[in-house]
Amino acid sequence: MKLDPTQRRILALLQKDSTISTQTLAEKVGLSSSPCWRRVRELEEAGLIRGYVALLDRKKLGLETCVWVRVKLKKHSADVLDRFEQAIKGCDEVVECYELLGETDCLLKLYLPNLEALSSFMHNFLLKIPEVDITNSSVALREIKNETALPL
Repeated sequence: MKLDPTQRRILALLQKDSTISTQTLAEKVGLSSSPCWRRVRELEEAGLIRGYVALLDRKKLGLETCVWVRVKLKKHSADVLDRFEQAIKGCDEVVECYELLGETDCLLKLYLPNLEALSSFMHNFLLKIPEVDITNSSVALREIKNETALPL
C-alpha cells in the first residue's frame, strides 16, 4: 500500500502514543476529526495497524535479563521446523523468534528475571525439544536502544 504524507504522519503519531485522541491526532495532521477517524480506520482495515498495546517496563516487572539464543536444528525439513515452531510459540519467555539463513537456524529473544531462569529455560524447555541440536546464548550487558516504532 502506497502511503501519502498524512497517512505516514498518522502512523508515526500512533506509534508514539496509541492513546492519543482522534481530535488531537486530527489537529496534529491538519484534518478535522471525522476524516482523520476514517483514515485511521482505513489503515486498520488495510492491516497496517495490527492492534493497540500497552508497552510495559520489563525491568519493573522483574525481567532484568535479555538473552539471545541461537539454535541449530538436527535436520532441515518442514516437519522438524513446524514442530520446533509450535514448541516455541507456546513459550512465554520467548518474545521474538526468527528463522535465519546461515549456520544458525533460529534466533530467539528472551526476557528473564536472571541467569538462574536462563538455566532453567535451557534445561527444562529448550534442550528438551527433540529437534534442537546446538544452542549458543548471548546475554545483554545493557540495553542501548529498544524502539518499537518502525521507520516510516
